[in-house]
Amino acid sequence: MGRYRSIRGSTFLCIIYMLSTVVVYESKKRGVTAVFVFGDSLVDVGNNNYIPFSIAKANFPPNGIDFPGRVPTGRFSNGLNAADFLAEKAGLPSSPPFLSPENQRNMSSFFAGVNFASGGAGIFNGTYHNDILGQSISLSRQVDYYVHHVRGDLIRLVQPYHDVRTYLSRSVFAVVIGSNDLLHYFRRSDLRRRTSIQRYASSMAAKLKEQLERLYDNGARKFLAVGTGEIGCIPARRLKFRGAKCDEEANHGSLAFNEALKTTMEELKAQLHGMNYSFFDSYKAMHDISNDPILYGFREIKAGCCGLGKLRAEIPCVPFATYCTDREHHLFWDMYHPTQQASRVFVDFIFDGSPDYVFPINLKQLVSAP
Repeated sequence: MGRYRSIRGSTFLCIIYMLSTVVVYESKKRGVTAVFVFGDSLVDVGNNNYIPFSIAKANFPPNGIDFPGRVPTGRFSNGLNAADFLAEKAGLPSSPPFLSPENQRNMSSFFAGVNFASGGAGIFNGTYHNDILGQSISLSRQVDYYVHHVRGDLIRLVQPYHDVRTYLSRSVFAVVIGSNDLLHYFRRSDLRRRTSIQRYASSMAAKLKEQLERLYDNGARKFLAVGTGEIGCIPARRLKFRGAKCDEEANHGSLAFNEALKTTMEELKAQLHGMNYSFFDSYKAMHDISNDPILYGFREIKAGCCGLGKLRAEIPCVPFATYCTDREHHLFWDMYHPTQQASRVFVDFIFDGSPDYVFPINLKQLVSAP
């Protein structure tokens, strides 16, 4: 029995060695070893499926109608989302959801990255659908999972054969979060009376900075920071205005946060040795798409594709909701989230867009950087 365990253990270590060798070899060709994703429903690939009491889920049809096999995976999309396209651009498979029991039993599935994102998550723990009520995983909890679980396992499995510091320094740490914090602010009249949107946005960026510093202290060197889009122009906000106009006050909040986040990333770059980053101005990208949708292949930029009522935004995308057939021409899948096609367009901007959209360097340049 002892000999069997020894043989089984040796076999396991051989498998780990071969997997880690493949990862390092492939990374030399493409310039990136893994993609670690932190954020909200824009990049959740199914983590919320494993939160027992959460209602912030998308693991039912018609979600996933355009996903391979027409399977609802927990992505808040008709198909793939931005996390999938980011991995594709890096030449890697999609980073699997951290909370999946299957993935936690087989840590080798995390060699090419892990997705910690959670629908409804915010930078602050007290945002709408927050982890205090068991609805989602806040950013701080997501970083906890990376620091206390995944990084430790990588050290245990990879370190005997390769330098984990090099592995992590060549990985991309993507952070896509902030929209829920802003929406929470505009839902709460008491919060709006207590503080201005400028101060609130600055505090968001300061709190986010703390988490980015934690990631740096635990090996991260290459960051993709994604600003918030025109949140006042999502169907759920347009619904409140005559003529389905954008909520300009909410858009102002998004601009305020993006400016604060830009400053934060510049400060981190100056303070942290070896740190590099790409900042994606999703507000400008969304604004330009909305101003000339035909140029980007879209015909409908106001209404969601899945839902009920005006703009398909009075009732969310639930199993009995109707959905459009021309999904590739819709900017929004539901009252909050982009379609698969829109996510693809946004990631195209991120990967090799001009400094008008992504700076100081784009993702293609980031993954190729030393």
